[in-house]
This record gives sequence, C-alpha cells and structure tokens, in this order.
Amino acid sequence: MDDSPLDPIQKQKVYDSFARQGLMKAIGGRLVRVERGRVDVELPHSEAITQQHGYFHAAAITAIADNAGGYAALTLMREDEEVVAVEFKINLLRPAIAQRLLAQAVVLRAGRTIVTSQITVSDVLESGPVDVAVMLQINFRVSEKR
Repeated sequence: MDDSPLDPIQKQKVYDSFARQGLMKAIGGRLVRVERGRVDVELPHSEAITQQHGYFHAAAITAIADNAGGYAALTLMREDEEVVAVEFKINLLRPAIAQRLLAQAVVLRAGRTIVTSQITVSDVLESGPVDVAVMLQINFRVSEKR
C-alpha cells in the first residue's frame, strides 16, 4: 500500500462524513486516527451500550469496527467516490470489559471495485491492549453522484 501522506482534503472528507454518523453520535464513537488506508475509532464505556452482564454489547463492537474499516477504505477513494460495506465477518474473541475500546482498521487491498480491510478491536487497559474482536470487511466503491 502507498505510504504517502493522506491529502488534507480527503482527510477532511473522512472527518465530515464521520460527523454525520448518527449511530456514532448516539453511542459516543470518535475518530482518533485518520491516515491513508488506516483509521482508528475509539468508544468509551457507557451503560447504554452494554449487554446484560455489563460487557460492551457485540453490536457496539461491530459498529465501531464497521466504521473504522469503511473509513479506512474511504481514505483511498477518489474525490468523487464513496464506499459502502457489502460484507463483513466478525469474530468476538473475549468479553470487552475496559473503560474504552479501540477499533484499528487497515486496508489490505484496494482494487478497482472492492476494498478489503481488517479491523482489530481492543480493550484499552493500563497493562496494554487486549484484542476482543477481529473483523474482515469488504467495501464497494460507489460514485457520489446518485
């Protein structure tokens, strides 16, 4: 993958699009890194996004992974392109128990029509990160002109 810096206009496009994400606003997701082919999304713990045992709900984990992967793909699109997720598989490795989760996405391959990303979601603990989920995601390039 190209290691050149992300164009500032493209970077702003990612931030602007993320700001329009109603779900991320509702659950408290935040962009914490935006680079070419890499995006990190953070999610602080909240009772509103836990399941019955007090762990982060799988839906919240999946949501930040999906967003991180989609925005990592978007960093590689042309100015007139967007992406939409067409498939993902998530493996939940252990309960997410920290006060903060971090979804780190990296694009594995950006082809002419599809973009494949891998996302790791970790509990952020004082002792270091502990992986709680891994996602493989496929996004499809689409024209902004709909």
